Amino acid sequence: MRELELRYGVNPNQKPARVYVPEGDLPFEVLSGSPGYINLLDALNAWRLVRDLRDATGLPAAASFKHVSPAGAAVAVPLSDTLRRAYFVDDLDLSPQATAYARARGADAMSSFGDCAALSDTVDVSTALVLKREVSDVVAAPAYEPEALEILRAKKGGKYVVLKMDPAWNPPEIERRTVCGVTFEQPRNDYHLDGRLFGNIVTQHRELPESAKRDLLVATIALKYTQSNSVCYAYDGQVIGNGAGQQSRVHCTRLAGDKADNWWLRQHPRCLEMRFRAGPSRAEKNNAVARFLLPSLSPAEEAAWEAAFEVVPARFRPAERREWLARLTGVALSSDAFFPFRDNLDRAAQSGVKYVLEAGGSLRDDEVVAAADEYGMVMAFTGVRLFHH
Repeated sequence: MRELELRYGVNPNQKPARVYVPEGDLPFEVLSGSPGYINLLDALNAWRLVRDLRDATGLPAAASFKHVSPAGAAVAVPLSDTLRRAYFVDDLDLSPQATAYARARGADAMSSFGDCAALSDTVDVSTALVLKREVSDVVAAPAYEPEALEILRAKKGGKYVVLKMDPAWNPPEIERRTVCGVTFEQPRNDYHLDGRLFGNIVTQHRELPESAKRDLLVATIALKYTQSNSVCYAYDGQVIGNGAGQQSRVHCTRLAGDKADNWWLRQHPRCLEMRFRAGPSRAEKNNAVARFLLPSLSPAEEAAWEAAFEVVPARFRPAERREWLARLTGVALSSDAFFPFRDNLDRAAQSGVKYVLEAGGSLRDDEVVAAADEYGMVMAFTGVRLFHH
Protein backbone atom coordinates (compact mmCIF):
# COMPACT_ATOMS: atom_id res chain seq x y z
CA MET A 1 0.00 0.00 0.00
CA ARG A 2 1.44 3.35 -1.06
CA GLU A 3 -1.12 5.73 0.49
CA LEU A 4 -3.36 5.84 3.56
CA GLU A 5 -6.16 8.34 4.14
CA LEU A 6 -6.32 9.74 7.68
CA ARG A 7 -9.28 11.02 9.68
CA TYR A 8 -7.59 14.42 9.92
CA GLY A 9 -4.17 15.97 10.37
CA VAL A 10 -2.65 17.23 13.61
CA ASN A 11 -5.98 18.87 14.54
CA PRO A 12 -9.57 17.95 13.55
CA ASN A 13 -9.93 21.06 11.40
CA GLN A 14 -7.01 19.97 9.21
CA LYS A 15 -8.81 17.90 6.56
CA PRO A 16 -8.30 16.08 4.30
CA ALA A 17 -5.11 14.36 5.46
CA ARG A 18 -3.11 11.41 4.22
CA VAL A 19 0.27 9.71 4.39
CA TYR A 20 1.96 8.33 1.30
CA VAL A 21 5.29 7.40 -0.23
CA PRO A 22 6.27 8.47 -3.76
CA GLU A 23 7.32 4.94 -4.66
CA GLY A 24 7.16 1.48 -3.13
CA ASP A 25 4.93 0.73 -0.14
CA LEU A 26 4.37 2.30 3.24
CA PRO A 27 6.70 0.76 5.87
CA PHE A 28 3.80 -0.52 7.97
CA GLU A 29 0.59 -2.50 7.70
CA VAL A 30 -2.52 -1.56 9.68
CA LEU A 31 -3.78 -4.73 11.40
CA SER A 32 -6.46 -3.04 13.49
CA GLY A 33 -7.95 0.41 14.09
CA SER A 34 -7.57 3.62 12.13
CA PRO A 35 -4.32 5.51 12.82
CA GLY A 36 -4.18 9.28 12.96
CA TYR A 37 -1.51 11.75 11.92
CA ILE A 38 0.13 12.01 15.36
CA ASN A 39 -0.21 8.23 15.89
CA LEU A 40 1.96 7.64 12.85
CA LEU A 41 4.50 10.32 13.75
CA ASP A 42 4.90 8.60 17.12
CA ALA A 43 4.99 5.10 15.63
CA LEU A 44 7.66 5.85 13.01
CA ASN A 45 9.95 7.59 15.50
CA ALA A 46 9.37 5.02 18.24
CA TRP A 47 10.01 2.12 15.87
CA ARG A 48 13.36 3.56 14.83
CA LEU A 49 14.26 4.09 18.50
CA VAL A 50 13.60 0.50 19.54
CA ARG A 51 15.45 -0.83 16.49
CA ASP A 52 18.47 1.27 17.44
CA LEU A 53 18.29 0.07 21.06
CA ARG A 54 18.02 -3.56 19.94
CA ASP A 55 21.04 -3.18 17.67
CA ALA A 56 23.12 -1.37 20.30
CA THR A 57 22.42 -3.67 23.26
CA GLY A 58 21.31 -7.00 21.79
CA LEU A 59 18.30 -6.95 24.13
CA PRO A 60 14.57 -6.69 23.40
CA ALA A 61 13.63 -3.03 23.60
CA ALA A 62 10.50 -0.94 24.06
CA ALA A 63 9.46 2.69 23.97
CA SER A 64 6.44 4.60 25.20
CA PHE A 65 5.89 7.64 22.97
CA LYS A 66 3.70 10.71 23.42
CA HIS A 67 3.58 13.69 21.06
CA VAL A 68 6.72 12.70 19.15
CA SER A 69 8.99 12.22 22.17
CA PRO A 70 9.60 9.16 24.36
CA ALA A 71 8.07 9.28 27.81
CA GLY A 72 10.15 6.18 28.46
CA ALA A 73 12.41 3.66 26.75
CA ALA A 74 14.03 0.50 28.06
CA VAL A 75 15.68 -2.82 27.37
CA ALA A 76 14.77 -6.19 28.87
CA VAL A 77 16.65 -6.13 32.17
CA PRO A 78 14.76 -8.27 34.73
CA LEU A 79 12.58 -6.30 37.14
CA SER A 80 13.17 -6.34 40.88
CA ASP A 81 10.23 -7.15 43.12
CA THR A 82 10.20 -3.48 44.13
CA LEU A 83 9.84 -2.27 40.55
CA ARG A 84 7.21 -4.90 39.78
CA ARG A 85 5.14 -3.46 42.62
CA ALA A 86 5.86 0.17 41.71
CA TYR A 87 4.78 -0.49 38.09
CA PHE A 88 1.65 -2.44 39.15
CA VAL A 89 2.78 -5.58 37.25
CA ASP A 90 3.53 -7.84 40.22
CA ASP A 91 0.53 -10.01 39.30
CA LEU A 92 1.88 -10.87 35.83
CA ASP A 93 4.42 -13.33 34.43
CA LEU A 94 6.49 -11.06 32.20
CA SER A 95 8.43 -12.17 29.13
CA PRO A 96 11.59 -10.21 28.18
CA GLN A 97 9.62 -8.10 25.68
CA ALA A 98 6.88 -7.45 28.24
CA THR A 99 9.54 -6.52 30.80
CA ALA A 100 11.03 -3.94 28.44
CA TYR A 101 7.61 -2.35 27.91
CA ALA A 102 6.75 -2.40 31.62
CA ARG A 103 9.99 -0.50 32.23
CA ALA A 104 9.36 1.98 29.41
CA ARG A 105 5.79 2.57 30.61
CA GLY A 106 6.84 2.84 34.25
CA ALA A 107 9.43 5.55 33.67
CA ASP A 108 6.79 8.29 33.64
CA ALA A 109 3.36 6.69 33.90
CA MET A 110 1.46 9.97 33.78
CA SER A 111 3.11 11.02 30.52
CA SER A 112 2.56 7.55 29.03
CA PHE A 113 -1.23 7.85 29.37
CA GLY A 114 -2.57 7.22 25.84
CA ASP A 115 0.84 6.34 24.44
CA CYS A 116 2.20 4.75 21.31
CA ALA A 117 3.99 1.57 22.39
CA ALA A 118 6.83 0.35 20.19
CA LEU A 119 8.38 -3.11 20.57
CA SER A 120 11.55 -4.33 18.91
CA ASP A 121 10.58 -8.02 18.84
CA THR A 122 7.50 -10.12 18.17
CA VAL A 123 4.64 -9.22 20.51
CA ASP A 124 3.86 -12.27 22.63
CA VAL A 125 0.85 -12.92 24.81
CA SER A 126 2.64 -11.63 27.90
CA THR A 127 3.26 -8.25 26.25
CA ALA A 128 -0.27 -8.12 24.85
CA LEU A 129 -1.70 -8.66 28.34
CA VAL A 130 0.31 -5.71 29.67
CA LEU A 131 -0.90 -3.53 26.80
CA LYS A 132 -4.47 -4.72 27.19
CA ARG A 133 -4.92 -3.10 30.59
CA GLU A 134 -3.04 0.14 29.99
CA VAL A 135 -4.51 3.31 28.46
CA SER A 136 -2.66 3.12 25.17
CA ASP A 137 -3.67 4.23 21.67
CA VAL A 138 -1.20 2.51 19.34
CA VAL A 139 1.25 -0.38 19.23
CA ALA A 140 3.96 -0.80 16.61
CA ALA A 141 6.00 -3.99 16.29
CA PRO A 142 7.54 -6.22 13.61
CA ALA A 143 5.20 -9.18 14.26
CA TYR A 144 2.52 -10.54 16.58
CA GLU A 145 1.79 -14.01 17.90
CA PRO A 146 -1.73 -14.99 16.72
CA GLU A 147 -3.21 -15.03 20.24
CA ALA A 148 -1.52 -11.74 21.10
CA LEU A 149 -2.97 -10.13 17.97
CA GLU A 150 -6.47 -11.25 18.90
CA ILE A 151 -6.08 -9.76 22.38
CA LEU A 152 -4.99 -6.42 20.91
CA ARG A 153 -7.66 -6.39 18.20
CA ALA A 154 -10.29 -6.64 20.93
CA LYS A 155 -8.90 -3.65 22.86
CA LYS A 156 -11.01 -0.47 22.79
CA GLY A 157 -13.80 -2.29 21.02
CA GLY A 158 -11.61 -2.90 17.98
CA LYS A 159 -10.39 0.70 17.73
CA TYR A 160 -6.93 0.10 19.18
CA VAL A 161 -4.39 0.78 16.44
CA VAL A 162 -2.12 -2.17 15.74
CA LEU A 163 0.71 -1.58 13.26
CA LYS A 164 2.97 -4.24 11.79
CA MET A 165 6.25 -2.54 10.95
CA ASP A 166 8.51 -3.65 8.12
CA PRO A 167 11.78 -4.82 9.75
CA ALA A 168 13.66 -4.38 6.47
CA TRP A 169 12.60 -0.75 6.06
CA ASN A 170 15.13 2.05 6.19
CA PRO A 171 14.12 5.66 5.52
CA PRO A 172 15.51 7.32 2.37
CA GLU A 173 18.94 8.89 2.71
CA ILE A 174 17.45 12.32 2.00
CA GLU A 175 14.51 13.61 4.02
CA ARG A 176 12.28 16.54 3.13
CA ARG A 177 9.54 18.52 4.82
CA THR A 178 7.47 21.48 3.73
CA VAL A 179 6.76 24.31 6.16
CA CYS A 180 4.74 27.35 5.06
CA GLY A 181 5.29 26.38 1.46
CA VAL A 182 9.07 26.15 1.89
CA THR A 183 10.71 22.76 1.42
CA PHE A 184 13.62 21.79 3.67
CA GLU A 185 16.02 19.03 2.59
CA GLN A 186 18.81 17.27 4.48
CA PRO A 187 20.43 13.85 4.88
CA ARG A 188 18.64 11.87 7.58
CA ASN A 189 20.42 11.51 10.90
CA ASP A 190 21.85 8.02 10.52
CA TYR A 191 24.63 8.41 13.09
CA HIS A 192 25.18 4.98 14.65
CA LEU A 193 25.35 5.17 18.44
CA ASP A 194 27.69 2.58 19.94
CA GLY A 195 30.78 2.19 22.11
CA ARG A 196 32.57 4.96 20.23
CA LEU A 197 30.66 7.39 22.42
CA PHE A 198 32.83 6.48 25.41
CA GLY A 199 36.22 7.05 23.75
CA ASN A 200 36.96 10.57 25.04
CA ILE A 201 36.67 10.57 28.83
CA VAL A 202 37.63 14.02 30.10
CA THR A 203 37.32 13.65 33.89
CA GLN A 204 39.68 12.42 36.60
CA HIS A 205 37.42 9.43 37.27
CA ARG A 206 37.51 7.20 34.21
CA GLU A 207 35.93 3.86 35.07
CA LEU A 208 32.75 3.06 33.14
CA PRO A 209 31.20 -0.28 34.15
CA GLU A 210 29.25 -2.21 31.53
CA SER A 211 25.95 -1.35 33.23
CA ALA A 212 26.77 2.36 32.93
CA LYS A 213 27.63 1.98 29.23
CA ARG A 214 24.29 0.23 28.68
CA ASP A 215 22.40 2.98 30.52
CA LEU A 216 24.24 5.73 28.65
CA LEU A 217 23.30 4.07 25.36
CA VAL A 218 19.65 3.86 26.47
CA ALA A 219 19.63 7.57 27.37
CA THR A 220 21.47 8.69 24.23
CA ILE A 221 19.39 6.65 21.80
CA ALA A 222 16.24 7.99 23.49
CA LEU A 223 17.57 11.53 22.92
CA LYS A 224 18.10 10.87 19.23
CA TYR A 225 14.29 10.67 18.92
CA THR A 226 13.34 13.33 21.52
CA GLN A 227 12.29 16.86 20.56
CA SER A 228 15.18 19.18 21.41
CA ASN A 229 16.54 20.62 23.63
CA SER A 230 16.64 17.43 25.65
CA VAL A 231 18.45 15.74 28.54
CA CYS A 232 17.79 12.16 29.62
CA TYR A 233 18.52 10.21 32.83
CA ALA A 234 18.75 6.40 32.72
CA TYR A 235 19.29 3.66 35.28
CA ASP A 236 18.99 -0.12 35.42
CA GLY A 237 18.42 -0.44 31.66
CA GLN A 238 15.70 2.19 31.31
CA VAL A 239 14.95 5.87 31.03
CA ILE A 240 13.97 7.27 34.43
CA GLY A 241 13.52 10.90 33.40
CA ASN A 242 13.37 12.60 30.00
CA GLY A 243 13.37 16.39 29.75
CA ALA A 244 12.17 17.23 26.25
CA GLY A 245 11.62 20.35 24.20
CA GLN A 246 12.87 23.03 26.59
CA GLN A 247 14.50 26.20 25.28
CA SER A 248 17.05 26.26 28.13
CA ARG A 249 19.26 23.25 28.67
CA VAL A 250 19.26 23.54 32.44
CA HIS A 251 15.46 23.43 32.33
CA CYS A 252 15.78 20.12 30.48
CA THR A 253 18.12 18.89 33.21
CA ARG A 254 15.76 20.03 35.96
CA LEU A 255 12.68 18.54 34.31
CA ALA A 256 14.36 15.20 33.68
CA GLY A 257 15.84 15.25 37.19
CA ASP A 258 12.46 15.91 38.78
CA LYS A 259 11.03 12.93 36.87
CA ALA A 260 13.97 10.76 37.96
CA ASP A 261 13.39 11.81 41.57
CA ASN A 262 9.72 10.85 41.34
CA TRP A 263 10.64 7.51 39.77
CA TRP A 264 12.87 6.78 42.76
CA LEU A 265 10.37 8.06 45.33
CA ARG A 266 7.74 5.72 43.90
CA GLN A 267 9.89 2.85 45.19
CA HIS A 268 9.76 4.08 48.79
CA PRO A 269 8.00 1.57 51.07
CA ARG A 270 5.31 4.14 51.83
CA CYS A 271 4.37 4.23 48.13
CA LEU A 272 4.59 0.47 47.67
CA GLU A 273 2.30 -0.16 50.64
CA MET A 274 -0.45 2.25 49.60
CA ARG A 275 -3.92 0.74 49.99
CA PHE A 276 -6.38 2.02 47.42
CA ARG A 277 -10.14 1.95 47.66
CA ALA A 278 -11.97 -0.43 45.31
CA GLY A 279 -12.72 1.19 41.99
CA PRO A 280 -9.78 3.43 40.91
CA SER A 281 -8.29 2.46 37.54
CA ARG A 282 -4.59 1.88 36.99
CA ALA A 283 -4.26 5.40 35.59
CA GLU A 284 -6.07 6.86 38.59
CA LYS A 285 -3.77 4.98 40.94
CA ASN A 286 -0.71 6.29 39.08
CA ASN A 287 -2.09 9.81 39.28
CA ALA A 288 -2.77 9.41 43.00
CA VAL A 289 0.82 8.34 43.62
CA ALA A 290 2.08 11.28 41.55
CA ARG A 291 -0.02 13.69 43.61
CA PHE A 292 1.30 12.10 46.79
CA LEU A 293 4.82 13.07 45.67
CA LEU A 294 3.94 16.75 45.16
CA PRO A 295 5.15 19.09 47.93
CA SER A 296 1.66 20.53 48.44
CA LEU A 297 -1.91 20.43 47.14
CA SER A 298 -4.82 22.85 47.31
CA PRO A 299 -7.62 21.86 49.73
CA ALA A 300 -9.81 20.72 46.81
CA GLU A 301 -6.95 18.69 45.32
CA GLU A 302 -6.17 17.23 48.73
CA ALA A 303 -9.76 16.04 49.20
CA ALA A 304 -9.86 14.46 45.73
CA TRP A 305 -6.50 12.79 46.34
CA GLU A 306 -7.48 11.37 49.72
CA ALA A 307 -10.63 9.85 48.20
CA ALA A 308 -8.50 7.36 46.27
CA PHE A 309 -7.14 5.66 49.40
CA GLU A 310 -8.50 3.19 51.88
CA VAL A 311 -5.87 4.44 54.34
CA VAL A 312 -4.51 7.92 53.57
CA PRO A 313 -0.67 7.76 53.61
CA ALA A 314 1.34 10.32 55.54
CA ARG A 315 3.18 12.71 53.27
CA PHE A 316 6.96 12.83 53.17
CA ARG A 317 8.58 15.36 55.44
CA PRO A 318 11.36 17.33 53.66
CA ALA A 319 14.06 15.50 55.60
CA GLU A 320 12.53 12.12 54.70
CA ARG A 321 12.45 13.06 51.03
CA ARG A 322 16.06 14.19 51.07
CA GLU A 323 17.20 11.05 52.90
CA TRP A 324 15.50 8.73 50.43
CA LEU A 325 16.70 10.62 47.33
CA ALA A 326 20.26 10.50 48.65
CA ARG A 327 20.15 6.71 48.26
CA LEU A 328 19.91 6.92 44.48
CA THR A 329 23.39 6.65 42.96
CA GLY A 330 25.01 5.46 39.75
CA VAL A 331 22.57 7.24 37.41
CA ALA A 332 23.56 7.84 33.77
CA LEU A 333 22.83 11.14 32.05
CA SER A 334 23.06 12.11 28.40
CA SER A 335 22.54 15.47 26.73
CA ASP A 336 21.70 16.02 23.06
CA ALA A 337 24.21 18.92 22.91
CA PHE A 338 26.91 20.48 25.07
CA PHE A 339 26.35 21.86 28.55
CA PRO A 340 26.92 25.62 28.38
CA PHE A 341 27.21 26.03 32.18
CA ARG A 342 28.06 23.87 35.18
CA ASP A 343 24.57 24.40 36.66
CA ASN A 344 23.43 21.33 34.70
CA LEU A 345 25.82 19.11 36.64
CA ASP A 346 24.95 20.82 39.93
CA ARG A 347 21.32 19.78 39.34
CA ALA A 348 22.22 16.34 38.01
CA ALA A 349 24.26 15.55 41.13
CA GLN A 350 21.12 15.99 43.23
CA SER A 351 19.56 13.01 41.43
CA GLY A 352 22.43 10.58 41.84
CA VAL A 353 24.12 11.11 38.47
CA LYS A 354 27.51 9.41 38.26
CA TYR A 355 28.02 8.95 34.48
CA VAL A 356 27.62 11.67 31.85
CA LEU A 357 27.72 11.89 28.07
CA GLU A 358 27.60 15.26 26.35
CA ALA A 359 28.83 16.66 23.06
CA GLY A 360 31.50 19.03 24.41
CA GLY A 361 32.50 22.19 22.59
CA SER A 362 31.21 24.83 25.02
CA LEU A 363 33.25 27.94 25.82
CA ARG A 364 33.00 26.78 29.43
CA ASP A 365 33.96 23.13 28.97
CA ASP A 366 36.70 23.55 31.59
CA GLU A 367 34.14 24.70 34.18
CA VAL A 368 31.81 21.83 33.33
CA VAL A 369 34.62 19.27 33.62
CA ALA A 370 35.70 20.80 36.94
CA ALA A 371 32.14 20.42 38.23
CA ALA A 372 32.07 16.77 37.16
CA ASP A 373 35.35 16.21 39.00
CA GLU A 374 33.96 17.87 42.13
CA TYR A 375 31.08 15.40 42.17
CA GLY A 376 33.24 12.37 41.31
CA MET A 377 31.48 11.85 37.98
CA VAL A 378 32.80 10.08 34.90
CA MET A 379 32.12 12.22 31.84
CA ALA A 380 32.87 11.71 28.16
CA PHE A 381 32.67 14.22 25.33
CA THR A 382 31.11 12.59 22.27
CA GLY A 383 31.57 15.36 19.71
CA VAL A 384 28.10 14.47 18.42
CA ARG A 385 25.02 16.71 18.55
CA LEU A 386 21.68 14.93 18.39
CA PHE A 387 19.07 17.64 17.87
CA HIS A 388 15.71 16.31 16.69
CA HIS A 389 12.99 18.56 15.28
